[in-house]
Amino acid sequence: MIKTQAYAAYRADEPLKPFHFDYPAIKPNEVAIDILYCGICHSDVHSSRNEWGGANYPMVPGHEVLGRVREVGGDVKKFHVGDIVGVGCLVGSCQQCSECADGLEQYCDNQIFTYNSHSERFNRVTYGGYATHIVVDEHFVLSIPEGMDLAKTAPLLCAGITVYSPLRHWNVGPQHRIGIVGLGGLGHVAVKIARAMGAHVVVFTTSESKAKEAMLLGAHEVVFSKDRVSMEGHQNSLNFILNTVAAPHDIDPYLLLLKRDGVIVFVGLPSENHPSPYIGNLIFKRRMMAGSLIGGIKETQEMLNFCAEHDITADVEIISMDYVNQAYDRVVSNEVKYRFVIDMSTLKSAQ
Repeated sequence: MIKTQAYAAYRADEPLKPFHFDYPAIKPNEVAIDILYCGICHSDVHSSRNEWGGANYPMVPGHEVLGRVREVGGDVKKFHVGDIVGVGCLVGSCQQCSECADGLEQYCDNQIFTYNSHSERFNRVTYGGYATHIVVDEHFVLSIPEGMDLAKTAPLLCAGITVYSPLRHWNVGPQHRIGIVGLGGLGHVAVKIARAMGAHVVVFTTSESKAKEAMLLGAHEVVFSKDRVSMEGHQNSLNFILNTVAAPHDIDPYLLLLKRDGVIVFVGLPSENHPSPYIGNLIFKRRMMAGSLIGGIKETQEMLNFCAEHDITADVEIISMDYVNQAYDRVVSNEVKYRFVIDMSTLKSAQ
């Protein structure tokens, strides 16, 4: 049995507080991990505050988990005690459907998310990375390439794969002019990855103050999206747009930026729907709208290897566990550049 300390949401309208639970002895196919760092994703805030519905309490959030292997089951082949590993948004799937066979576990109808999903294994909901330990099936554990900055790598396990997967799926490369909408936790990583893929990157932001930051991150151009003249000047110029914004907004100005057969892909999930776009903006240029959800385990490992090769990590602010509630408020008010990461060594002192 592994005694585990954590921080949990007990109710939607209360701050996170200390929580304790136990993991049973590991099974032959499982890996037990001592958590070193865990990123804070905006979805942690949405989930903890039940803004998407379906919350189960107490809830231990966290799916950008990076740690050191403390124990492995007898059948585990890929990992050894002491290895640095990661756990992203998934800890289970059926492993039998066509999605799982294609390495797209994120689209399995029976996927098990890292937290707030029912787990037959533990006879409770899953508990995430705001904790001292986590126990995961070997298949859903990721290798962290040697030499990566551990705190800055943790957010790649959600933010990184969320933007890498659609860029990879739509074969973004040197032949593409692409747009990134939003320069937050997702957007800033997307700029780095798209630039490394060789694309011409245009950042669209509502904040003029972010122009210099976007260029430093690797953008070729920055457009202030509230400037109608600038937006009109970029109409029919892009092959692909990645929309990372998790708040409702007008989609039509962005559709007009796409060339014929261009696609806009949404990875930010707002708590309320976007206004419906004018369908004519799709029809008259055969433009497309799509969505994308994280990535499968194979693709997530590919993303980590790509980021290691190109020296890509997230820009982070490292915090102690007792600062998590203030961090949540700052995430909501967009006052972080660009991802909070919890140093889990501070958890015991925060109990």
